[in-house]
Amino acid sequence: MSLEELKAFLAKVKGDTSLQEKLKAAADSDSVLAIAKEAGFMISADDLTKNQSDLSLEEFEGVAGGGCVHSAHCN
Repeated sequence: MSLEELKAFLAKVKGDTSLQEKLKAAADSDSVLAIAKEAGFMISADDLTKNQSDLSLEEFEGVAGGGCVHSAHCN
């Protein structure tokens, strides 16, 4: 997976309210990854972690549906 594929997933999420609702309900990063896979994107937990610094906060929150994907980053 590349940063480009992750950004493609984010772009799809921004335009798809159904995906947004699923991500808002996601309890953890495994749920987010399952939603991405269901949408046709092969994203791993390492991909999210590795590319997090390359994404803007807004883009990353889009993946998490505004929630927290990694418990280490939640307050």
